[in-house]
Amino acid sequence: MSKSIPGNQKHMTLDDRVSIEKGLDAKLSLRSIALQLGKDPTTIAKEIKKHRSIQEHNRFNEPKNKCFHARSCKKKNICGTFAPVCKRACRFCNHCNSHCPDFTPKSYHCTKLDKSPFVCNSCDKKVQCRLDKAFYRATTAHRQYRTILVESRTGINISPEDLVTLDELISPLIKQGHSPYMILQNHPEISLSEKTIYNYIDSGALSVKNIDLPKKVKYKLRNDHSSEVADSAVYEGRTYKDFQSFLREYPDTRVTEMDTVFGCEGSHKVLLTLHFECCAFMMAYLLENKEARHIKDIFDSIETAIGTLSFSNAFSIILTDRGGEFQNPDALECGQENIIRTSIYYCDPMCAWQKPHCEKNHEYIRKICPKGTSFDNYTQEDICLMMSHINSSARQSLGGLSPMALAKLMLPSELLDYFGLVEIPADEIVLTPALLKK
Repeated sequence: MSKSIPGNQKHMTLDDRVSIEKGLDAKLSLRSIALQLGKDPTTIAKEIKKHRSIQEHNRFNEPKNKCFHARSCKKKNICGTFAPVCKRACRFCNHCNSHCPDFTPKSYHCTKLDKSPFVCNSCDKKVQCRLDKAFYRATTAHRQYRTILVESRTGINISPEDLVTLDELISPLIKQGHSPYMILQNHPEISLSEKTIYNYIDSGALSVKNIDLPKKVKYKLRNDHSSEVADSAVYEGRTYKDFQSFLREYPDTRVTEMDTVFGCEGSHKVLLTLHFECCAFMMAYLLENKEARHIKDIFDSIETAIGTLSFSNAFSIILTDRGGEFQNPDALECGQENIIRTSIYYCDPMCAWQKPHCEKNHEYIRKICPKGTSFDNYTQEDICLMMSHINSSARQSLGGLSPMALAKLMLPSELLDYFGLVEIPADEIVLTPALLKK
């Protein structure tokens, strides 16, 4: 592969496959498609040939005789003793197909599929064509790719004979109280890892069970998170390093940290929090569930209320985590009339400390809505009341001022009016669950 091709050359994403399909429909060459995606043309060719979908030819009014020589055949009564009085030409009959020594099955393969672009996406004759067709469809190709990727990582990668030998060695030692680590240390001939042995035992491949592992039955099972990794292409140019580089170049840029707060198990509603770092002011919105479309609706409503320019000034940069609800940055960054209204950056995985102000301010929310609280019974008015009390409390880090007081000086007035929060007198501030008790 050429060293001049940019990119990390990792697995293709769904967006890449959509670009390939659109390029094929537009009659672009494989080289042109490859240049758009930063791939080698042979990579595009292999992708198309591997994941194209074959569509069988139309069988309507198809001749019964399946012989390739049927049109030019002049033979009669090939069936012989099976139909001694038959005077029809064999080309009009299909019984001769199983008796004629010269029978050659008719091929419906199109020779154009053997050369670039290997599919019929842009063929002008695909409607009336009576041959087998091949099409490249992005969604189908990506589904096949995901299936192959998952299946290649399942099952046991060991022969039955080697598995029996392994079981005869490991199982007696496990029953004697040995751990998989001890077994591997004492038997270097075993070329497996400790995790693999645990997986074999857990899947029932060996005669010993999990109950024979003392520590495994003691420890509580960890929460299982989804293994479906989001498309990493959305993070290109939006990583925490890119965020830091931008701030070094433009240090006066206003930063907003964004996150979600969940209720108890079984609770559907969640809180979307927007924390303005410049004044420690936080706004929260009650969402029906954890879906990206609800966050976009909030952004659109704010932009409609205060205008694109004010939105861009207030939300110059938004820093958030890699939660599934934030995986559509283009929809959040691009506002009305496709005008860019903000820039989204993502923290590194498992690095909540990279947006510390937002995480720290969540402590105030937890004072009023402790962990285990369901948000389903609350309304947006309840959340606004809670945020009014939180933002009215004086902070030592702000020199005794409240976030509300600073926000009136630093944030657009139309934005604060839209939030609808009110300043609570100091002696009337309540930061306990009694505030929202119904």
